[in-house]
Amino acid sequence: MSEEPPLESAAERAFKRRFGGKDKGRNKRDDYALDLFREAHACLSDTARVNGILRELGKLYNPVTDAPIVSLEMRRRIVGLLQGGDADAARSLLDSCRSLYAPVDSGDDGATWKVSQD
Repeated sequence: MSEEPPLESAAERAFKRRFGGKDKGRNKRDDYALDLFREAHACLSDTARVNGILRELGKLYNPVTDAPIVSLEMRRRIVGLLQGGDADAARSLLDSCRSLYAPVDSGDDGATWKVSQD
């Protein structure tokens, strides 16, 4: 049986981006908030971890909406859906929060998100 490598957390990626390491020199447009969204998508089955990620996103500011990237109400809704077993609805709400922060390019496969140039 092959085991999947452990998922690198957004905090680890931010640390590497700031202090170097083998990934130094990566794209400067990499964004901690988008890393957090990716991490949340990857671990929707772990409600406590998603809740922590959403808490962190609630501390970050979205200048487009003049509000936190994920509001407390939205965090509660997403966590409630996950606790109720509705991961698809939670994923949809998470996607809507991400699209308000960084609109997805139409040709995107979901692995990386691009900021619209409009």
